[in-house]
Amino acid sequence: MQVTALLLLLAGAANAESCQAPARPFVPSDPRVARDYGDIIRSDFEIYFQDIQGYFRCLDDERARAFEEAREVSEEYGRFLEQVEQ
Repeated sequence: MQVTALLLLLAGAANAESCQAPARPFVPSDPRVARDYGDIIRSDFEIYFQDIQGYFRCLDDERARAFEEAREVSEEYGRFLEQVEQ
């Protein structure tokens, strides 16, 4: 039975969505370099802000999925307890 429980746990973990936080934009400490690459750095920030919004949505979706899974597991556990107590 322990192997079955482990397999179920691993299968559930495989279904969980993996949310990857975007990398922070790099800003050079040298003001001259920052000016020289200003367009690229600005673009990096814009991409970051778009990606972080997607990351937040992913976290929200994963949180909702995990709550639903926990509710289902709780119900399954209740049915299990009823079975073993009879």
